[in-house]
Formats: sequence, structure tokens, C-alpha cells
Amino acid sequence: MATVKIRGMRCQHCVGSTRQALEKIPGISDIKVDLEKGEATYQGDVDIKIVKEAIGKIGFEVDQ
Repeated sequence: MATVKIRGMRCQHCVGSTRQALEKIPGISDIKVDLEKGEATYQGDVDIKIVKEAIGKIGFEVDQ
């Protein structure tokens, strides 16, 4: 299980957008986005650069 901290999420719409962005990445599954913690967890061995790019495209930043 991988976890990434995400800056900029403020509402449930943000959570949904983040989940959708991660669902589009091949090899990622079991996605959970937590607004209160400001993080997303997922299963999959995907390069963090791909995750950062997907999250960045929807206006948020990934903290490593």
C-alpha cells in the first residue's frame, strides 16, 4: 500500500477528482482518499512521478 500526501483538497468534490485521476493510472487499485488527513492510499507499484503528474493536472500537489 502506497500513501501520498496531497495539498489543496478542500471538499468532497476534491476527493472525487483525486480518486478519478488515480483510477486512470494503469496498475493502481484499491484507492482511498482521505480529506481530513490530506492523503491518498493505493495498491500498485507505480512511479511516483506518474502519480504526481496525474494529481498536478487536477490542480493539487503531492508532498513526498
